[in-house]
Amino acid sequence: MDIKRFTEYREKVVSSVSRAIVGKERQIELVLNAFVCSGHVLLEDVPGTGKTMLLRAFAKSMGGAFRRVQFTPDLLPSDLTGINFFSQKTGEFEFRKGPLFADVVLADEINRATPRTQSALLEAMEERQISVDGDTYPLGEDFIVMATQNPLESYGTFPLPEAQVDRFFMKLSLGYMTRLQEMQVLTRQATTDIIAEIQPVVTREETHYVKTHFREVEVGTDVRNYLMDLVEKTRKESQFISGVSTRGALALYKACQVNAAFAGRDYVLPEDIRDVARPVLGHRIFSGGGARAQEAELLLDRMIGEIPVPLEKK
Repeated sequence: MDIKRFTEYREKVVSSVSRAIVGKERQIELVLNAFVCSGHVLLEDVPGTGKTMLLRAFAKSMGGAFRRVQFTPDLLPSDLTGINFFSQKTGEFEFRKGPLFADVVLADEINRATPRTQSALLEAMEERQISVDGDTYPLGEDFIVMATQNPLESYGTFPLPEAQVDRFFMKLSLGYMTRLQEMQVLTRQATTDIIAEIQPVVTREETHYVKTHFREVEVGTDVRNYLMDLVEKTRKESQFISGVSTRGALALYKACQVNAAFAGRDYVLPEDIRDVARPVLGHRIFSGGGARAQEAELLLDRMIGEIPVPLEKK
């Protein structure tokens, strides 16, 4: 395992996307982390904070086929998966692929589509294949869905069920820029023009290497126990109506391995778990009493602070 290839890979992608999105290097790195783990990303924030632009810039930096789908209430599952149509030229039915057959799919405002259409997308995310009229079509090795979502209180939205939210590897939020960063954006070239100029900065071979070798990052026994202490505590916390699933525990394990590799280490420290715990686990726990998701994340932060940290060793 060549750890230098991970740090160089991270630097190239983050630097490229940062040309379009100012001051959000950590969020860009987390999106890249999910991509390396073959996970999907849900980006939730108020309108106008750069969610779509970040994901478009990321897709262009990675190369490969990219499709953007604007989710609306009248969007049908077949608009995503594709359809069989009768060709008068050949006299046979032919399959016309939908946008889900791209490498990077941007599902813009996913919570504005109906549950039926959301389910079609989430099925493709989980199974990495699409079935149409009894035929099954595999999706690409680098297939990733990056979805944006408006806050649930926005008008005309269809909230994602908890079980479907759990299928996203990470849930992120950009937040507002600092005053100086926003002043810089006001006077620079338009973001759409910057994104149009972005070229792929990594090759498929480089992507294949990091995707197949990150599992070689060592996770010591003490660190694994620390990870499971956190997972099990979410299941026992009385203020949570449900804790982290096994899928969530596996996601946390992989995310902390990639986090360590991007930091130039071939072993995981407890800090790696703390760094990625909130984006990986925050959307997988649910508080009772109608509490907001932000309140559940604050409870998670408090919980992380209460768990004893093992000695920093391999």
